[in-house]
Amino acid sequence: MEQDNLLRQLLLLGIGTTALVVDKVREVGDEWVQNGRLRPEQATALINDLVGRLGQTGAWEVQARRQMRDILRELGLASQTEVDELRGRIDRLERQVRDLENRLWS
Repeated sequence: MEQDNLLRQLLLLGIGTTALVVDKVREVGDEWVQNGRLRPEQATALINDLVGRLGQTGAWEVQARRQMRDILRELGLASQTEVDELRGRIDRLERQVRDLENRLWS
């Protein structure tokens, strides 16, 4: 659960950073248009291209998840799947112990 929360926080941080970058690029684009460095259509194309590239969050999200999983592995933390498997094994072992105890006391 904590891993998911950390990942969500990182993704939200990335989204916030992306929004700030887009705003800054728009400011710079407007400034360049005012200074005559770019024509308005060039600035629009530049901004649209950047937003399109930044908007491809699917690939970025997959990469972020992969990196987060690798970091957590390096730290020695178990994945949710591993924890679930261990819980299942513990449940089975507890049942076996109860069954053995019941046989001994019967």
